[in-house]
Amino acid sequence: MQQERVWRKSSYSGATEDGDCVEVSLSSGALVRDSKNPSGPVLTFGSAAWEIFLKTP
Repeated sequence: MQQERVWRKSSYSGATEDGDCVEVSLSSGALVRDSKNPSGPVLTFGSAAWEIFLKTP
């Protein structure tokens, strides 16, 4: 049985249901999707790439 992914909305969206922004799911790297289109395409980042992204100003 496959486990459901937990998605978190960006804090820049105000974390409201109607806020349009990106969502991220962390599990051995990161998946990023558009909150307006949750069944659409997903960007996949490895752990090292995600860490660099978070540290980049």
